[in-house]
Amino acid sequence: MQRPTPANLPPLAPAALEHSEAAAAHLRAAIASNGGWLPFDHWMAEALYAPGLGYYAAGNVKLADAEDGARTPAGDFVTAPQLTPLFSRTVARQAAEVLRQTNTQTVLEFGAGTGALAEGVLRELDALGLQDTRYLILEVSADLRARQAERLAAFGGRVQWLDALPNTFSGCVLANEVLDAMPVSLFAWSGEGAVLERGVALDTSGAFTWEDRPAPAALASAVAARMPALPGYVSEINLQGEAWIGAMGSWLERGAALLVDYGFPRSEYYHPQRAGGTLMCHLRHHAHGDPFTAPGLQDITAHVDFTAMADAALEAGMQVLGYTSQARFLMNAGLMDLLAQLDPSDAQAYAQAVAPVQKLLSEAEMGELFKVLAIGRGMQEPLTGFSRGDRLGKL
Repeated sequence: MQRPTPANLPPLAPAALEHSEAAAAHLRAAIASNGGWLPFDHWMAEALYAPGLGYYAAGNVKLADAEDGARTPAGDFVTAPQLTPLFSRTVARQAAEVLRQTNTQTVLEFGAGTGALAEGVLRELDALGLQDTRYLILEVSADLRARQAERLAAFGGRVQWLDALPNTFSGCVLANEVLDAMPVSLFAWSGEGAVLERGVALDTSGAFTWEDRPAPAALASAVAARMPALPGYVSEINLQGEAWIGAMGSWLERGAALLVDYGFPRSEYYHPQRAGGTLMCHLRHHAHGDPFTAPGLQDITAHVDFTAMADAALEAGMQVLGYTSQARFLMNAGLMDLLAQLDPSDAQAYAQAVAPVQKLLSEAEMGELFKVLAIGRGMQEPLTGFSRGDRLGKL
């Protein structure tokens, strides 16, 4: 399926265009203050997280709300917890196993979106007899934090929001589509076999344009350690994501983290045929590859190198507990049991409940593209979500 080009994107309201121009002006100023060139990871961080202007910090509706069955949902993309509560309930079953195995009572979610995952997990944990579970959320978006607070109000003081990473934590960590939104460095291999860092500059008209410069030694070394020199090859490296996992090793005392995202092991991520990288943008349910379109209004993501994340966990002294496809994880963790509880006598309701599950499991949609990586510390027993089809050997 061919990606839509920016010309295919839907028209934007005047207020949205005004906001995007303000975000673009901020980005131009950032480039100018850095001598006319900004490394892409810095540019991406400003485009997504600049206070009041960035995509995740500007109060826009970012996540489509498909739970009401709307044919044309708002927002820019739909996440698995919004497709069906069965996703959250299945994740809760795996979380319950972690909590019981470690004798802990706390879940910590990063980037909780609309709060759909939190709500589903808490309700299922209650059904499983874990009513004392506390739920902590670390959310960088004030807009989304407000939406979460409204949605989760019924749980009262069991849900709390953090403003910073905890000093210590024991329990289950959840991160659904978090790593893909972290700013990545872009690199390119020159014809002479040198690593170049791709950054953003301004052309004579003031428009954003790509400009490559010799990569700093640390970046060049990291890239060269992961793939051979392929002249003309362009891709990403998520050093911030690796640092985030490395930091987890300093505060996760006991428990496990479930990291759900789209991506590949390194052999596939830096495959010679993937010569253009994985950078992807999402705007009003259109996916395209131009990060310079509508800054401040669109999400910018990159797929995850799960080998790098597993290596970062090991280097931080944590265990790598499992790695598999989303489809296999969900089936292992109890999704089919939950489906069996549905009443098929109401054909219409049953079909509506099953349809999004097919999207979660289908190899042509989310089932294979999305993976689940589990890392942790102090875990003594294997996790059920990886009991069959574990792909640790492919990392």
